[in-house]
Amino acid sequence: MCYSNKMINTIRLAIKNLIKYKDLSKQLIQRDIKLRYRRSVLGYVWSVLNPLMIMIVMTIVFSTFFRFGIQNFPVYLLCGNVVFNFFSSSTTSSCYTIIENGSLIRKTYVPKYIFVFAKVTSCFVDFFFSLAALILVMIITKSHFSFYNLLFIIPALEIYVFSLGVALFISQATVFFRDVVHIYAVVITIMSYLTPLFYPIEILPDNLRPLVERFNPLYLFVKLFRDCVYSGTRLNLHQIMYGGFWALGAFVIGALFFKKNQDRFILYI
Repeated sequence: MCYSNKMINTIRLAIKNLIKYKDLSKQLIQRDIKLRYRRSVLGYVWSVLNPLMIMIVMTIVFSTFFRFGIQNFPVYLLCGNVVFNFFSSSTTSSCYTIIENGSLIRKTYVPKYIFVFAKVTSCFVDFFFSLAALILVMIITKSHFSFYNLLFIIPALEIYVFSLGVALFISQATVFFRDVVHIYAVVITIMSYLTPLFYPIEILPDNLRPLVERFNPLYLFVKLFRDCVYSGTRLNLHQIMYGGFWALGAFVIGALFFKKNQDRFILYI
């Protein structure tokens, strides 16, 4: 009970600081978005063009050489890519967040998790930009639109919370061990192949498929997103709750490690 109350008070304090430093958070988010497209002629249009170009190339390759028999493969592929790319970009870019803002952390008191929050949120904004490409492809391929498409916000929020938790853990670990960045790059590559982004999960071996379904949260988030956007069907409540378990679990673990080690950041940045 005492630990539970301590955790609740910690969450309340974090929310209070987010409100108190909302202007700083807004500036950091805007800065990250602007830096991402700095000196780019097309600017924010790349948020739409990039997933479109990748989809076109992968559709040609996998539709020509690997015939998986997936209906409306472009939408299937893009649904998986936008979800996975958000997770990959938000967590990978968060690795050096604390180190990059070391000068500001040394000069004044700022809740350190705000830098991670701003980084993940800026990528989340980019995720919504990329949805324009998905809608465009759905229109071109004459996909069926339904009310259930709007439920995409549920898996989107779950992957956001999950990514924030992973980002908190990765960012604090990188402060002490710079090799974490290189190790994590390998992990992301492995996860990209173990998550059915361009293939149906049915092609996996029978002994591997249950492991991916149970222990790969990215598969779950991609599946939930595809169920409402690609298939236009009602989401499974059990899977939503399971996704919430993964999201909250990752967030709690990441927040606990971050809170435990944040006072030592100043010695390493």
